[in-house]
Amino acid sequence: MTQSNNRLFDDFAKMMTDAAGVAQGMRREVETAFRAQAERFLADMDVVSREEFEAVKEMAARAREEADALSARVEALEKTLGQAGDPAAKAAGKTAAKTSSTRRSGGKDAEAS
Repeated sequence: MTQSNNRLFDDFAKMMTDAAGVAQGMRREVETAFRAQAERFLADMDVVSREEFEAVKEMAARAREEADALSARVEALEKTLGQAGDPAAKAAGKTAAKTSSTRRSGGKDAEAS
């Protein structure tokens, strides 16, 4: 009788072990199917992947740094031009005045008048 009880318990334990293995296999299959369905859904919704998002984020950060550097450079150049007595600004002002007087005279040279 003792051997039959042991055998019964062994069979029961083996059955439970097999059932646990089957349950884990089913869980993996369900997870895989769910993940595939979710990826398909997200692809249809045109949602970007995490890798693409991180790449674009990095590109935007670099572009921002470059824009800041260029802004500082332009500011420094404007400051340098301002300290030089604005000869470029005066030349630009003369050119603008000449252009506007040429337009007012109907296309004739302002110097010929």
